Amino acid sequence: MAYTTAGGTKKKVCYYYDGDIGNYYYGQGHPMKPHRIRMTHNLLLNYGLYRKMEIYRPHKATAEEMTKYHSDDYIKFLRSIRPDNMSEFSKQMQRFNVGEDCPVFDGLFEFCQLSSGGSAAGSVKLNRQQTDIAVNWAGGLHHAKKSEASGFCYVNDIVLAILELLKYHQRVLYIDIDIHHGDGVEEAFYTTDRVMTVSFHKYGEYFPGTGDLRVSDGLDRFEPIVMAKVMEMYQPSAIVLQCGADSLSGDRLGCFNVTIRGHAKCVEYMKSFNLPLLMLGGGGYTIRNVARCWTYETAVALDTEIPDELPYNDYFEYFGPDFKLHISPSNMTNQNTQEYMDKIKQRLFENLRMLPHAPGVQMQAIPEDAVPEDTVDEDKEDPDKRLSIRATDKRIACDEEFSDSEDEGEGGRRNVANNKKGAKRPRVEEDKKEGEDKKTEIKEEEKSKDIGAEKTDSKR
Repeated sequence: MAYTTAGGTKKKVCYYYDGDIGNYYYGQGHPMKPHRIRMTHNLLLNYGLYRKMEIYRPHKATAEEMTKYHSDDYIKFLRSIRPDNMSEFSKQMQRFNVGEDCPVFDGLFEFCQLSSGGSAAGSVKLNRQQTDIAVNWAGGLHHAKKSEASGFCYVNDIVLAILELLKYHQRVLYIDIDIHHGDGVEEAFYTTDRVMTVSFHKYGEYFPGTGDLRVSDGLDRFEPIVMAKVMEMYQPSAIVLQCGADSLSGDRLGCFNVTIRGHAKCVEYMKSFNLPLLMLGGGGYTIRNVARCWTYETAVALDTEIPDELPYNDYFEYFGPDFKLHISPSNMTNQNTQEYMDKIKQRLFENLRMLPHAPGVQMQAIPEDAVPEDTVDEDKEDPDKRLSIRATDKRIACDEEFSDSEDEGEGGRRNVANNKKGAKRPRVEEDKKEGEDKKTEIKEEEKSKDIGAEKTDSKR
């Protein structure tokens, strides 16, 4: 099978986002901040990218959907645990690895529902051939195991999404460019040749401690030649790309030196194979750069050039002092010499040669889709209403999300409206005038008094 690469071909893109996702809060000092997804959304709206794609609010994945992979008792635990009843679940918290890296927070299960719901719905859209690329920046939580939380991840939305794709596709390729090994996904599909996992990550004295071949600090580019060989040998019919942004230069937890353009080259290259593509989020702990990266990669998916000068947006202060989209690499030395990388490539090619060429499978009757048609295509008859999610971006996160923490620099603080933690604001209808001026304010049903966000301590 010969693949054609048509880099400039316009693709139909659908995008999943729920305005509540930025309200969830892992706790003071925790590096994982769901607020970065709201920042990304607001930035791509102000770049006007929403006009070029279909925007959907994901359904909340049910416990039954989650147990397509996860164990029943683990999902029952996630549904039941809350900050106010943790003392009743101390043994189960230890059993399921919940409490430190994976804390209990308000709305934990709902957060998992939204993350998983967007990824599963994206797979269903691809299966129905209703889109070419599906994007869910709230997904990509690749460390979660069948019965265990791990590495800030509770429910493995990627595994659930791939299981959905396997209903229609013989072979699915999973690519992970997060700085951490995609161990949860690899483990889930370790015994099947219907899913190939390719993870680019740092190995050695680094979480999660799995996934040897060794890549050292300072990596500043990904090698397309490896993926070309994978595509030739494996010949998948669908691709899932986890775009963890902690591999970027200057990440709070990362140690690579990849620029946003370099990171997005992976999106551009895999998109060029013209296969159904699911793009997911993942890690990323310098949140101003996460928002930059995922906004730019949304533009790449849309084959749209966007200016380096950032448009004014709700979080403009975060992006100082330059207020540019792209970041410069640091002067970190790339410890991966060309000779060293050539040896790794040679070993990878040897591993690929040992695998069966394009393994086949006898396809059975196609199971029912995880997401009913009317749920996926909610508000389809009214495209203006479908885009009303643009208005929900005005909703308020809990105060603790906005801080002068060390990872966000001096420009991280801003005024936000008062909102109780976990409270849900009413959804508001957007102005249906397509070409409205960006400065037009959307009136919310409730007015909240602006207060200065409290400065929170950041700790590793």
